[in-house]
Amino acid sequence: MPTRREALAWGTAAAATPWLAACAESPGAARISTSADRKPGQKIMLVFWTWVPLQKTVELWNSKNPDVQVELQIVPGGTNGGYQKMHASLKAGNPPDLAQVEYHELPSFMLVNGLTDLTRFGAEKLAPSYVDWQWQQGVFGGRVRTIPQASGPLGFYYRRDLFERWDVEVPTTWEAFEQAARDIRRRGGGARICSFPPANPNWFAGLVWQRGARWFRTEDDTWIVDIDGAESREVADYWDRLVRDDLVTLMPELQPGWYQAMQTGQLASWVGAQWGDALLRNNAPGTSGKWSVTSMPQWEPGALTAANWGGSSTAILQGTRHAVEAMEFAHWLNTDPESIDLLIASGYGWPAAKIDYRQTALGKPDPFFGGQRYNDVFAEADQHIDTSWKWSPTHDQSQAHLADAFGRVASGKGTFAEALEDCQDRVVDDLKAKGLKVRSAR
Repeated sequence: MPTRREALAWGTAAAATPWLAACAESPGAARISTSADRKPGQKIMLVFWTWVPLQKTVELWNSKNPDVQVELQIVPGGTNGGYQKMHASLKAGNPPDLAQVEYHELPSFMLVNGLTDLTRFGAEKLAPSYVDWQWQQGVFGGRVRTIPQASGPLGFYYRRDLFERWDVEVPTTWEAFEQAARDIRRRGGGARICSFPPANPNWFAGLVWQRGARWFRTEDDTWIVDIDGAESREVADYWDRLVRDDLVTLMPELQPGWYQAMQTGQLASWVGAQWGDALLRNNAPGTSGKWSVTSMPQWEPGALTAANWGGSSTAILQGTRHAVEAMEFAHWLNTDPESIDLLIASGYGWPAAKIDYRQTALGKPDPFFGGQRYNDVFAEADQHIDTSWKWSPTHDQSQAHLADAFGRVASGKGTFAEALEDCQDRVVDDLKAKGLKVRSAR
């Protein structure tokens, strides 16, 4: 078990990339052996907490593995209570065997030694089955702590019919995006190009990530915090201007009102993650055939840089009595071809397994997107993400500070750039309160 200081100093990165054939189909692929302690015919039950509707996937596993059954329990997603429940279970000593944990949350689980050391059970043999950067999300101090599942490369979803109707050029740069926003404001009868979601700093983090910012990095055992650096301020100033000039609306995304605005054409586009395809398809069905996807706008003409929003691992929590079987299920879940087909149908994100996405549903033309093979955009984006981005072990607190500060801006108090400056100091204090060595980049 790592020391507390080792756990705190490790940090993680975030980004994305495609997949290649599941190791279950490869003759020489690594398969985790059955626990030596398990007697032939002995049945065990694994408990799996997730917010993704994986019932069909779990049913498939259970039908093939009568001796190792999985009980799926749906918990609230993200910061809506699921992580609090996981941490409470760890503290109480009764955690589930497996849990879906987003990449940005892994450092906080390391903080409380909440992740099983899978290297003890040969997990490193599974690494070739996964995209390297996603595999590394769960490696701390050279020890494997979780099995990667999926990421969320960013792209630009836009209503092709509206852009054509209003004679607005699809922007390829952020400068052109601002011009398109002004054109839509003049010609769109009250519509806006998009919304800015003050309550979702993870979305904003993707924008500054693309610009080249690095909010956190480590030097030896010291955390360096740079939330209000030059790149982040440039992005904040940009959106301050769009909000000030009434070119975007302040509205939380992925909520009923937001989907309604998408349906009615009051919002014409969205800088969103690959996993947003299923959300648009399911919540704005009246817009089928009217959407297209392209790369997110660039800061430099002719360049191609992208970023990531979201991404999860299948974690084996500390305290499970069936670590080997849990790891075997996690590996099957994220690499088995049949499982992957079901994961795609549930909209789980951009896969961590190395498989040819063109041979799956992700590579097919989609009627909702006008017959476009839109995932080609995300596959390319996935190859142009700075994978050095790191998250801190106080991520939830950082996001809460940013959401509060952005909320004050949305109510007319200050600017997004000033909000970043305020959060910089608060995040430094949070890390110090955890007993970490930390310094501000300024």
